[in-house]
Amino acid sequence: MLLAAAYLHDLVNLPKSHPDRAKASLLSAEKSTPLLRDLGLRADQIDATCHAIIAHSFSANIPPETLEAKILQDADRIEALGAIGLARCFAVSGALSRPLFHFEDPFSVSRPRDDQTYAVDHFAEKLLRLPATMQTAAGRELANERAGVLRRYLEDLATELDVPVSGW
Repeated sequence: MLLAAAYLHDLVNLPKSHPDRAKASLLSAEKSTPLLRDLGLRADQIDATCHAIIAHSFSANIPPETLEAKILQDADRIEALGAIGLARCFAVSGALSRPLFHFEDPFSVSRPRDDQTYAVDHFAEKLLRLPATMQTAAGRELANERAGVLRRYLEDLATELDVPVSGW
């Protein structure tokens, strides 16, 4: 069931700016149901797989109730961290025409953070908070390691910009 959920969890992948973005995991589960039935899964297996698919989403904010759902949620969040997460954050920001950071106050020392406008603000508003949301010990360990990649990047960016990283 975990493998099926991992394959199908992003079957419906809406753009970050889409108004129904928070429903993407539910839509993925709905679209997965007939596929899982065709594969011969029983109703209880389909329900468990769909729960893992629905609960994996950060924006859906649905607590995972099974070990499989916890593992999938952790894996999905871990993917948002580290070198891959860094690249994804900047790719999405570029696709949405968002600047990397606020030119005058890149680390929001004297302005409110706005991760809908600046990519670097997304680190503090979401990405660096992900390790605390991990459901498993292994997930926490991996997330903390990969969050370190983001922190090192922010330190390097601060050095290049000659400004302090404050409160992050």
